[in-house]
Amino acid sequence: MLLGMSDIVELDPEDKKIITLARSARARNGVPEGAAVRDETGRTYVAGTVALESLRLSALQTAVAMAVASGAKSLEAAAVVSEAGEPAEADLAAVRDLGGAGTPVLLAGPDGVLKVAAEAR
Repeated sequence: MLLGMSDIVELDPEDKKIITLARSARARNGVPEGAAVRDETGRTYVAGTVALESLRLSALQTAVAMAVASGAKSLEAAAVVSEAGEPAEADLAAVRDLGGAGTPVLLAGPDGVLKVAAEAR
């Protein structure tokens, strides 16, 4: 479910933090996307796009994989910084698989400004 900007009053400081972390991963690594997820204990996992000949993962898929590999049992929220207009279906599915339906997915532009808030479905 995509939420319009009028549905968003104010971002939680923890959500602002994961957008900032995702933005910095994108810039630092020079990749098309940066992502960050926050697990059920408040730990964050930050990643960029993986584009190897034998392995291709979006930044958000990579961040979710890092959370799973580190023992996370669930997600509270996810953020992606990208030029895209909305989160990719595969990204929403990855967040849903770990966080469950309804987990917030925030999409911000490279400037860090929130463009879309969605829910994993």
